[in-house]
Amino acid sequence: MARKSLVTEVADNLLDRIVDGQLPADSPIPGELELSATLEVSRMTVREAIKTLLAQRIIRVERGRGTYVNPISQWSSLDAVLRATSVGTGAEEAAVQLIELRRMLETGACELAATRISGAELQLLREHLDGMRQAHRDAEVDDFVREDLAFHDVILRASGNAFVPALFEPLRRVLSERRRETSALPDIQQHAIGQHENILRALETGDPARSREAMDQHMQQTLDDLRSYVYAAKDD
Repeated sequence: MARKSLVTEVADNLLDRIVDGQLPADSPIPGELELSATLEVSRMTVREAIKTLLAQRIIRVERGRGTYVNPISQWSSLDAVLRATSVGTGAEEAAVQLIELRRMLETGACELAATRISGAELQLLREHLDGMRQAHRDAEVDDFVREDLAFHDVILRASGNAFVPALFEPLRRVLSERRRETSALPDIQQHAIGQHENILRALETGDPARSREAMDQHMQQTLDDLRSYVYAAKDD
């Protein structure tokens, strides 16, 4: 068990260097001897850590040349991708891609939920929306994020497709972090409240097309706000 833990630590160390930009895409990974000396571990430990990253397609071996970092689009580890969205130099691009993923899944979930959602679930949506309004008035960002996420969870489960909420569960941590980043701005909170009101009204009609469109508009507003308020401010 101790050996396995050490291998994991070395793999995590290398991944940290990758996501924070020390080892950007297509750059070479240091050799076994260098890593062994730098990290004060055996070459066998380094070799096993490299195998771990290879299996996750985070790095690649080019025969006769060496080992190189893959672009994030080629990674097969969801956990690694989520780490990159949180702290990596490509966090902005990854955040946009996360919204694109949500757009593909949540619009479909909302369409399914339109004809399957129960009266009790609609009441839950109203309560979470009221919670968002109250948190906005009280300037309670954490409460706002919690109610926002809970609103979406109701819709995911109301879709009646067990795969949908299961697919979103690994994303919960990074979604919460992203919501805190954007929801700290009162204007974005107000936009979100208006979009959630539209989604609720659409679901109340039981119209799948209208419900899908309402969720799609919300995803577009989220993307626009991210670019206009969050990243534009960072560039100034």
